[in-house]
Amino acid sequence: MNYLLKSASFLLLFVIFSPYGHSQSYIGNTMDNYSGVHSLLLNPAHVVGSKTKFEFNIFSASAFVGNDYLGVDFSNLRNIGDGFSFDSDVSKTPSDRNNFFGNADILGPSVMFRLNEKSSLGINTRVRTFFNIHNISGLFYESISDGFDSQSDFQANMEDLAGTIHAWGELGLTYGRIILDNESGRLKFGTTLKYLGGAGGLFTSSPQLSAAFNSNAGILTTGGTLDYGYTSGFDTENIEFTDFTGGFGADFGLVYELKSKDEFPVDSVYLPKPYKLRFGISILDIGSINYNGATEVSYDMNGTVDVVEFDEKDLEDLLNENFQGTEVIGNRSLGLPSSLQAFVDYNVSKKFFLSLHGAYSLRNSSTFRVSNIINTISVTPRFESKGISIYSPLSLRQYQSGIHWGIGFRSGPFMIGSGSVLSNLLSSSSKSTDVFIGFKVPIFKDKAQDLK
Repeated sequence: MNYLLKSASFLLLFVIFSPYGHSQSYIGNTMDNYSGVHSLLLNPAHVVGSKTKFEFNIFSASAFVGNDYLGVDFSNLRNIGDGFSFDSDVSKTPSDRNNFFGNADILGPSVMFRLNEKSSLGINTRVRTFFNIHNISGLFYESISDGFDSQSDFQANMEDLAGTIHAWGELGLTYGRIILDNESGRLKFGTTLKYLGGAGGLFTSSPQLSAAFNSNAGILTTGGTLDYGYTSGFDTENIEFTDFTGGFGADFGLVYELKSKDEFPVDSVYLPKPYKLRFGISILDIGSINYNGATEVSYDMNGTVDVVEFDEKDLEDLLNENFQGTEVIGNRSLGLPSSLQAFVDYNVSKKFFLSLHGAYSLRNSSTFRVSNIINTISVTPRFESKGISIYSPLSLRQYQSGIHWGIGFRSGPFMIGSGSVLSNLLSSSSKSTDVFIGFKVPIFKDKAQDLK
């Protein structure tokens, strides 16, 4: 668990202070009618009826990290040259049920293209890493991460503690088809079948874990049980895909477009707008990866530890030398972050849109050996055209109070954005941050095709 907590600190600080952050998958961009390959990450049915006739993604990266424990005042970061203080520039909100989460999503060479007027195909390559730790005491986290030297006495009682780090690659094949098209609307279906290459992961869980620190004696007294495990050869500091484990996954989606009765001229010919209102629903990341030869140890955590050992020993040595454990080596499955996604997109005028998007995790946060997204709901106004799109999402996120406000844009082959950059600049205690960037080559339809 010490290793998990230190990994959480590294991920959090890396995103906050790095000029290239990481995001919960291209927030705001996937609703754009010109987003092409990236729209398939929200709903595979978007592959058919796209504004692009052909698109090739060169490279895109998105990442997201957050928590409900550590808040950063980004306005003070301009003074970082004078030194950054965790006492004055960081606020902490400890409880017995704090949560930490993050993911990185890299979209490699990927294509999508039309097969005919009613069907399209997409192929994508993708590398993803998820980190989750739920229901951990903030005081316990702080002590293990920063050391016990300046910590006063505390007691913590944690229930349903669960943590997972998992990295994998995907090769996805997307097929979409228009299954209904009449004067009033159009219904599209799409699916993505994925071959998964698991790089491995580590995981921990405890139904009940207590911790009491005596600062005078320098002793941590713990109670309860703890399961800790990892796949063979997995190292969070050096994740490799040279010897991966195969698996399979899938996405499914439906999109219905209610056609507008309004008309406008194009080259002296009146053609209808593509839609006035669009609805979509999808289930993403169905599946898991089964790892052979994974190590899992169940520990009886009733005992005491000299806190000096947290600085001198790694996690396995500390646990093995202080607590009784039962080790099992066998097959273990790590579940993908399955989610239900739904959206409504309203065409306000020719180039202005307003969308509502909700994402709901189908994985319980306390479930052992699974990754999960955080539940979110977003409202995004946007302007879009063939040459440029601008969008500004406003989101509510699970575990966090307040509205997260960001901005992003697409111009030709380049896109960049964040779902929280504006609120981070305005807030004195930001607890999540994200950013995305990408380069791709789109080939658009002609004007008549563009309106079909």
